[in-house]
Amino acid sequence: MIQLNDFLYGNMEFPQVFEALLQTDALKRLAGIHQSGAIFLVNPSICHSRLEHAIGVAMLIKKMGGSELEQIAGLLHDVSHTAFSHVGDYVFDHVGEDYHEKIFAEVIYKSEIPDVLLRYGYNANQIIYGVFNILEQPMPSLCADRLDYTLRDGIHGEIITRQRARQFLNAVVLSDGIIAVNDDTEVQWINETFEKLNNEVFKLPLHLYANGKMTELIKLFLKKGLLTESDMCKTDTLLLNKIRTTYEGYEAIKSIKQLRGFAEFIRYGKVPLIKDRTLKALLV
Repeated sequence: MIQLNDFLYGNMEFPQVFEALLQTDALKRLAGIHQSGAIFLVNPSICHSRLEHAIGVAMLIKKMGGSELEQIAGLLHDVSHTAFSHVGDYVFDHVGEDYHEKIFAEVIYKSEIPDVLLRYGYNANQIIYGVFNILEQPMPSLCADRLDYTLRDGIHGEIITRQRARQFLNAVVLSDGIIAVNDDTEVQWINETFEKLNNEVFKLPLHLYANGKMTELIKLFLKKGLLTESDMCKTDTLLLNKIRTTYEGYEAIKSIKQLRGFAEFIRYGKVPLIKDRTLKALLV
């Protein structure tokens, strides 16, 4: 067994397969991928990783009574995110922010994950083609993925407190296999929190600037042959280091951190088109 700890869900024990998966290069890489893309360059307090979110999703599924297979699917659901997370979507013009979903199977098959799963009686196809109703639901429904990033990103973005998020989790229940809420006040709170997260964190001009300028820079370097598409499968730090090996790249990263041209970019630049997100939690 392995003990995992999270500020939202506390301490939980998971079977050996989770420890083995967390030792794979594919999941270790997620520790070097910022959940919020390049935002940490201009707002260092928002620096949590995709791995933190992935572990949180697995823990939430376990808390809700989901199967071990669905917990594994939760841990692995973001394994194909590129460096800088959704910046990869903007680089490759995926307006649905689903580039990582398009390459999910390929990333899984090319990793050590299938061998680890087989060792513990599972098959990679169960993860790739399985239906997991606690993990994923179409918008505007609640699901483990959407709920964890709402609370986690909201805390790191300082729009909610840890205490308030944990209070909300006490009202979360499973209804017909889908995450729901048993208190009308809490339904209103999570819906308002989700809207606030979108407007005050995801669409904050400062954050759009960081992700937009990083998108421009990566696109330029890909066009010049200074980066390749495979570089997007590195960690944020490794990609940054490769960009900084050129004087142009070094100065470009420095200019993002110093907010050079911020007002002009927000007014005239190619600001990332953030996918419209809505939430309507189910009251039971």
